[in-house]
Amino acid sequence: MRVGVLTGGGDCPGLNAVIRGIVRKGVQEYGYEFTGFRDGWRGPLEGDTVRLDIPTVRGILPRGGTILGSSRTNPLKRADGVRLIKENLAEGGVDALIVIGGEDTLGVAAQLSDEHGVPCVGVPKTIDNDLSATDYTFGFDTAVGIATEAIDRLHTTAESHHRVLVCEVMGRHAGWIALHSGLAGGANVILIPEQRFDIDQVCAWVTSRFKASYSPIVVIAEGAMPKDGEVILKDGTLDSFGHARLSGVGEWLAKEIEKRTGKEARTTVLGHVQRGGTPSAFDRWLATRFGLHAIEAVRDGDFGRMVALRGTDIVRVPIVEATARLKTVQPELYEEVGVFFG
Repeated sequence: MRVGVLTGGGDCPGLNAVIRGIVRKGVQEYGYEFTGFRDGWRGPLEGDTVRLDIPTVRGILPRGGTILGSSRTNPLKRADGVRLIKENLAEGGVDALIVIGGEDTLGVAAQLSDEHGVPCVGVPKTIDNDLSATDYTFGFDTAVGIATEAIDRLHTTAESHHRVLVCEVMGRHAGWIALHSGLAGGANVILIPEQRFDIDQVCAWVTSRFKASYSPIVVIAEGAMPKDGEVILKDGTLDSFGHARLSGVGEWLAKEIEKRTGKEARTTVLGHVQRGGTPSAFDRWLATRFGLHAIEAVRDGDFGRMVALRGTDIVRVPIVEATARLKTVQPELYEEVGVFFG
């Protein structure tokens, strides 16, 4: 049997650990052969492949990014996309496809599997941790650790200069990174996409902290919005899945705080720093287990399913169920951290 593997969407720490787990178990226990598709869905669209075997995956466990490359290519945007994928899989002798990605990448896999008979198994990947069918996605723990370390460092420079420091983290629709890193890093205000914020209340919290002789740290997710405004875009371009490029809400907020409070405010945008570098121990563990269970699903012929973490168990769920809705921060979780605001 020959199995194809692709990594789509934004890169994140742990992707290589998944690939390694798939190949090691598939070769050693099942005698399978593997084909890697380069740059997400572009690979099967164009027949761009690389051989995957045990020597290929040796030493990649601690490496960030993905040895296969990634992209936000959406094959369903092309009229001949499904036909090309099926033809290239057949030409390469690929019997099944393991798709590692987030909501968009797995959404394509669900449609190909359910409507076009392409045998797919999904592996959840997103630093935003916003796939509802799994307790955690790999990459999230690393991103939170990086953001927390940055917030720790911002505290000392904020105190030295008596400034407000705004830290913008990733999170288009879900504020999990902001919530976890903000709480772990001792932020004084945390703003997330799920809860529109009142700029006057934010300024009141900032002023309160200065009265206590303390320089406040504000953590804001890139998709957070003020009550009377809209999401702030970097530019007007859209990717092939219809997503605009976000970034800028942190800079906007710092200017508003400075204008309204008279206190100097600066912004740090973490951006892709959160995606890069070596994965945490937890992400290596989770990604490896996902890879091992994904190849088991292929062996069982259990296609149209995604591996997911429930407690400490790895289970299988329909891919279509996993991508049906996003997992967002519940109001009660956000209210818990409110005691530290201001």
